[in-house]
Amino acid sequence: MWYFNGQIIKTPKAMVISDVTHPKGIFRDSATLTSLSIKSYREVTPDSRYYHTGAYSVDTSGSEVVGTYAGTAKDVATLKATMLEKARSTVANKLADIDWYWSRAAKGGTAVPSNISTYATTLYSEHETIKTAINVLSDLAGVIAYENKPHTETRKVKNTAENGDVTYGPATTTHTRNIDMCTHFTANPTDEVDPAFVSLVAD
Repeated sequence: MWYFNGQIIKTPKAMVISDVTHPKGIFRDSATLTSLSIKSYREVTPDSRYYHTGAYSVDTSGSEVVGTYAGTAKDVATLKATMLEKARSTVANKLADIDWYWSRAAKGGTAVPSNISTYATTLYSEHETIKTAINVLSDLAGVIAYENKPHTETRKVKNTAENGDVTYGPATTTHTRNIDMCTHFTANPTDEVDPAFVSLVAD
């Protein structure tokens, strides 16, 4: 985007400046834009998950014009209630996915596999831990940190041979993932194994 004389220009267009019509192609020519005092423009907006959008201000003093929307913090208690519901919904869905094991067993079918039983117990335990962690949060910074906790993920490099065969490793790569801890539960033991995955560790 660009900015000229109080106008935000979202897409290239013909411009009439000082009674001269300039084709939209000028937006591909930085020198011409500079000579016409047309500056690049960007907007800074608050994270709508945590802030209400407030008043708009614009800074035209630099080579780039920056429009900024002020942010008003949302109510922490309301955010925490949303987090608790998100955690409850997540664990409920995960438990619903395995309920059929108990239904089958109750009707005289195969007993619930031990790994599934252990998984269910783990989910209940993790849910209680998450609820406790959310309930002790006292400010917006804590809410933001809990929903965006940095982790380092290590993955094996994918290798594709000339015949199309795919292997992973031994080389690995790492990158940072910000994880919402409200929905971060142990994976179902029957989920498909990711062949590239090595580890995911909280920073």
